[in-house]
Amino acid sequence: MKQQVWRLVGMLLVSIVCLQLYFLARIAVMTVVAPQSTTFQRSEALRLAREKHQILWSQEWVDDDQISKHLKRAVIASEDAGFMEHGGVEWDAIQKALDKNQKAQEQADKRAARLAKVAPNKPPPVPKVIGGSTISQQLAKNLFLSAERTFLRKGQEIALTYMLETLLGKHRILEIYLNNVEWGEGVFGAQAAARHYFRVDAERLGPNQAARLAVMLPAPKRFEKRPSSPYVMSRAGTIEARMGAVEIP
Repeated sequence: MKQQVWRLVGMLLVSIVCLQLYFLARIAVMTVVAPQSTTFQRSEALRLAREKHQILWSQEWVDDDQISKHLKRAVIASEDAGFMEHGGVEWDAIQKALDKNQKAQEQADKRAARLAKVAPNKPPPVPKVIGGSTISQQLAKNLFLSAERTFLRKGQEIALTYMLETLLGKHRILEIYLNNVEWGEGVFGAQAAARHYFRVDAERLGPNQAARLAVMLPAPKRFEKRPSSPYVMSRAGTIEARMGAVEIP
């Protein structure tokens, strides 16, 4: 019996190592070859095909020198101010996010208990989840992982993040991120977003346009309905004011 258990453990460890080597090889290829798609993009394409019976898609890869420096600064200022300093993961940000999520869950549970007394058929409130992820972590998740939230998936995300940082470096990470991140339903990458919202190429985005696109990143499907809403414009002003101090790779 012991021998069987150890054999299973050995097989599990070998499987884990093989999976990490597979990821490592795929990331190594990205040093010279742009990824054709991400796991997140493929799941979105399937969702669009299933729900709308068509896939309206806009994406065009552009090299780093064809992406406005304003956009690079705006995205870093908005999404990951410590991008140039950290090694891929900001542990303090993760801990703060965990603390906030725990408090939000506790508050949601209390509201759900009160709601159950007065409206038992009404669905319980869903707490807002804060991720605390860096740009490198977001790229790791979008490239390879599902949207589920488990400790196992988070551990794999962190391992992938360190692989990206080691093999690709900041310059390539930002280039791949900006070419694949979602900016609306079926709108992926800086070039598609610049054309969709401002009818210009990504290299011609001005500071305010770049800041407005950066504001949209946490919830692009929500903000694309009102890309010039008071919130977007106000938040864009704040980001634009920070952009001058941002270092880019």
